[in-house]
Amino acid sequence: MASFPPFVNENDIVTSRSIGELINRAAPFDQKYGCENWTVAFAPDGSFFAWSQGHRIVKLVPWVQCLNSAVDVTQNIVNSGNAKLLRQNSDGSLKTKPREHTIDCGDLVWSLAFGSSVPEKQSRCVNIEWHRFKFGQDQLLLATGLSNGRIKIWDVYTGKLLLNLMDHTEVVRDLTFAPDGSLILVSASRDKTLRVWDLKDDGNMTKVLRGHQNWVYCCSFSPDSSILCSVGAGKAVFLWDMDKYVMIRKLEGHHNDVVACEFSPDGALLATASYDTRVYVWDPYTGSILLELGHLFPSPSPIFAGGANGTWVRSVAFSHDGVHIASLADDNLLRFWRIDTNHPVEVASLSKGLCCTFSTDGSVLAAGTQDGNVHFWATPKYVASLQHLCRMSIRRVMTTGQVKKLPLPPKMMEFLSYQII
Repeated sequence: MASFPPFVNENDIVTSRSIGELINRAAPFDQKYGCENWTVAFAPDGSFFAWSQGHRIVKLVPWVQCLNSAVDVTQNIVNSGNAKLLRQNSDGSLKTKPREHTIDCGDLVWSLAFGSSVPEKQSRCVNIEWHRFKFGQDQLLLATGLSNGRIKIWDVYTGKLLLNLMDHTEVVRDLTFAPDGSLILVSASRDKTLRVWDLKDDGNMTKVLRGHQNWVYCCSFSPDSSILCSVGAGKAVFLWDMDKYVMIRKLEGHHNDVVACEFSPDGALLATASYDTRVYVWDPYTGSILLELGHLFPSPSPIFAGGANGTWVRSVAFSHDGVHIASLADDNLLRFWRIDTNHPVEVASLSKGLCCTFSTDGSVLAAGTQDGNVHFWATPKYVASLQHLCRMSIRRVMTTGQVKKLPLPPKMMEFLSYQII
């Protein structure tokens, strides 16, 4: 079974550099169902890293000092657990971050998400004087989605349980906070729904988004928090308007369950990963597929795509430079791609991979596995082109339709547009 297109010379593909790992210390007889690391996450400010060890346990470890040394990342993380990391309060004074925390969530953990508050983003609730909880500007939260349908909200600095959100009836498969600091949390569940929670309104559920006919696997906000993408079983890819809480469009093209999704940093692109052995890169405003990243060659026809379970794609992540995409597949390979090519630029071996995400600064990729471990790789070094930098700048503030309406010469319009490859 070939892992690369026939026109690609495998000797020209770089092997990604491994820089460390975190090992689940569970006893050998515990290495069975329940130890999976379904999710890993970096805090928005890069201060903490969270990983689900399986068996109800989540580890929170300081990340800031981990990459400031040439020592192996694993040792850095162990050492940083005993280090005091300084941080400024809103009044300019210094406070000491806590050491690493081990959190027992009470049930199997399927999803993690960090969230932080911005004071100017007020709750949509009218009766703000009745709030029992007040989340401050300096507070960093961790949401954990559990097998029993509950969502628990933790204070990252103290490890204290703050809220227990109960409404889902099945596994909470994914969680995502709005990037705008509003503390709006969206949860995706096997009960076929997405639920919107307002943590500034005591964690009250404000909306149920219905449309999926089967399990919902993943959800992701656009960088400006205006659009939510949700993916799930039955080839579903939905885009939602998060101001009106209505569906914008359904993207069609995958041939099997879609299990992961993420927007590019400028919001102009959307990557989705599916069990049909493909990652698609979409223009979310037009619904067109700009790039197809295949993990099996020749690509299976639609009728066979559901059976190619040796190359199911499990996870996809967009780097913060907007150039690189990472994907994990069941063929035991981690791949790094560039948005201007349809073959990997770097690969690494990873057995039983389940999830991956880039660090806040984009320099490291973290991947979780079925045995509860985490592996880290250095991301590819690449100087972005002038075209890419220009596209990123304009697409952060303009949609595809708005760009097309600009009074520009055709060549300039082509220069500023993401094209089908």
